Amino acid sequence: MSTATTLDDFPEIRWHGHWIWTPEEAITPAAGLTAAGDPNAPERHALFRKRFHLDRVPDRAPARITADSRYILFVNGQEVFCGPIRSQPRRLHYDFFDLAPYLRPGENVLAVYVKYYGRPNSYWMPAAPNLTLGKTGVLVFEANLGAAGWLVSDAGWKARCVEAWSDEWRHDIEDPVGGGVPVEVFDARRFPHGWQEAEFDDSDWGAAQVIPAMHIGGFARTQPPTDPYGPLYPRPIAKLGGQLQTPATIRVEELSGVVDPSVVSPNKRVRAAAALRPLRTASVAHLPVTVEVSFDNIARLSLDMGRIVSGFVTFEIQAPPGAVLDLAYLEEPLLTPSSNRDVHSGARYIARGEHDRFQAFESNGFRYAYILVHGVQGPVTLQSFAVQEHLYSWTESGSFACDDEMLNRIFAAGIRTVQLCSHDAFIDCPTREQRAWVGDGVVHQMVHLATNSDWRLARHYLTLGNSPRADGMLPMSVAGDIEAKGAFTIPDWALHWVHGLYNWYRFSGDREFVAGLMPTAERVLRWYAPYQTQAGVLKDVPEWNLVDWSSVLVNDTSSLLTALWARGLREFAEMAGWLEDRGRQRWAEALYARARAGFELFWDEARGSYIDHIVDGERRPEMSQLAGALAIVSGLAPEARWGRIVDVITDPARLVVRSWVGGEQGEYSQEKIEKQLQGIYAIDWDAEREIVLAEPFMSYVVHDAVAQAGKADRLPDLYRRWSEFLVNGYDTIGECWGWGTHVHGWSCTPTRDMIFYTLGVTPAEPGYATARIAPRLGRLRWAKGNVPTPHGMISVEASPERVMIDSPVPVVVDLVGRPVRELPAGRHEIAI
Repeated sequence: MSTATTLDDFPEIRWHGHWIWTPEEAITPAAGLTAAGDPNAPERHALFRKRFHLDRVPDRAPARITADSRYILFVNGQEVFCGPIRSQPRRLHYDFFDLAPYLRPGENVLAVYVKYYGRPNSYWMPAAPNLTLGKTGVLVFEANLGAAGWLVSDAGWKARCVEAWSDEWRHDIEDPVGGGVPVEVFDARRFPHGWQEAEFDDSDWGAAQVIPAMHIGGFARTQPPTDPYGPLYPRPIAKLGGQLQTPATIRVEELSGVVDPSVVSPNKRVRAAAALRPLRTASVAHLPVTVEVSFDNIARLSLDMGRIVSGFVTFEIQAPPGAVLDLAYLEEPLLTPSSNRDVHSGARYIARGEHDRFQAFESNGFRYAYILVHGVQGPVTLQSFAVQEHLYSWTESGSFACDDEMLNRIFAAGIRTVQLCSHDAFIDCPTREQRAWVGDGVVHQMVHLATNSDWRLARHYLTLGNSPRADGMLPMSVAGDIEAKGAFTIPDWALHWVHGLYNWYRFSGDREFVAGLMPTAERVLRWYAPYQTQAGVLKDVPEWNLVDWSSVLVNDTSSLLTALWARGLREFAEMAGWLEDRGRQRWAEALYARARAGFELFWDEARGSYIDHIVDGERRPEMSQLAGALAIVSGLAPEARWGRIVDVITDPARLVVRSWVGGEQGEYSQEKIEKQLQGIYAIDWDAEREIVLAEPFMSYVVHDAVAQAGKADRLPDLYRRWSEFLVNGYDTIGECWGWGTHVHGWSCTPTRDMIFYTLGVTPAEPGYATARIAPRLGRLRWAKGNVPTPHGMISVEASPERVMIDSPVPVVVDLVGRPVRELPAGRHEIAI
């Protein structure tokens, strides 16, 4: 039985494999010290093949591979791996695995497809090239075949550049936010069928081009490590995967009209067709389905997957050569050309006339797939359509159940939502951007810590976000187009990253890792210090201080920013003390003490909470739920006020839903955004009496405050608001109250809270050396669940009569009205 592949299976530093690329694109050294990046670089698509003979298959064949930008590896026609994970270019990662299960005695063929994106997108940013490397795509591979020696990428490989894809769609993007996911426009007639199979004839392919790193001091080295990709890091997270999802319902329509060929975007073509008159409509129970197409009409297939799915679209058709399929991937039904207007994903497939089976290279999320079939005369048959999900796995997952079935549905929806937003990083949503936002991911992280035994992605969230600008502040989104621009950021998003580091300290107890990221956390906190007034609060903090999509006010002197920063300082000081770093601890505590002394400026005694801001020395009446909540979680509010604050900020009679961005049709309102750009924030609620409700994301802070104030028993009632997302077949949690996407990981606070606060399981000491068990059921008759820790699962069953605990670590039991008890690891039943 073979053992797992480890880093010890490979050379300590220098790889055996060489950087290679296709012969068609000659890499000639640029003049000067470095080459300039091309802002309009085109996509490149390369195929590589290597034949090799084995007398016998080794017991183990450790292999590793990486590419710029992405690859898929096949061995003997079978897909083995795809990657690499997103990263900054100088922190490029490689994948490693055992190749032996895919090998056979005799002739073998290794085949790799590499896609170079050219221009930055949601999950890739280009390297700063030297004279050769980083100017276009590149691949490196090596495998130890035992007695047969090392198989490495070199000039002995066959390679070919293919022109089957078009990137003209990039000129048709109007929304740079929602348009960051690459669109695949693929002409199968220009692609060699069966290229990855052993029997494919590659005799007319050229030899791969070996690419040296050419720059002063580079020694023209062709083997990693080289500039501009750094040392190459091993993949730190699990392989992605998931179930094969097929359509729940299918509708076929014949439309009167034609497609405008000047419209390049597949999504726009599908949207335009929504205005055409249907001649015939029929529902079909299952595939295959055949449609008749002519040059003066269009067939449209509408496929409802029954829920939001995310992964690689795959379909098979029988069609004449040149038949065109334009696809749009949407969250909602396409009723008009402007429906679901913030989603721009799609694809185009042009049939070769035989062997027409397509599998997407890019992962897309959607519920509804719309397919326009046109461009030929005659029948076209859609044989199959599915989505192979490509998500992070939930292993030995935690669980929660109670007597309120709606809460059970919300808990499950939170896990499903966060999993859909757990790719090679925590992303905002799979259906629109797929960006790794530094602030959003803190909720994903906490849901993973609460419910998933595999915490590697929760850890990697911090590593990936650890990419500060020269001034110490983090980009708002990393390893993609936004970081590549180096423009303004959302500073408070970095404070959520600091909170994520605090979470990791509490849950993992990993001293070395936490200590390694403390310098970045310190730089983030120091970035705010110049904006601290003599009174101790923050004023005129620049850049985009988002805080939340709710209508909070942060201009001039801000309670919200002061409290978020103070929370970060307090958590930083606690971590520094744990690490016995007294200098950092004292520094943070001194700044925190000044903020706490000055925070009284925002207190409104008559209303019982804190106002949002002070403008030109005048206390403004605007009050958000978050001002009070942040005052509690930061510790800036005196503890004697906590109960009163929670009563005020959770009073339904006072709360109103307002957003500076959300539109009436569920979209991002361009009109509202334009007003923000002009500095116009119109108050359309009674600011003297009403309090603005937090949107789902920052509700995590509100719930933290409720629990910290000793009122966690109220949370089951607050969770029920999330039921508004679970309608019309959706089983995921949406972005905001009444608008935004249907699947946003940052909104899944109740799933975390049912574990941390209702079941009441959290670390009492870093790393769960001791666990705290403090169930707060509120109106629930019972609740039970399993909670992952580094030491195994903790099981808790709670009711008003008794609590049953089974824990692999000692526990501190905190029950309402009872003295706190310390119990050893094991099974315990406590009567109440």
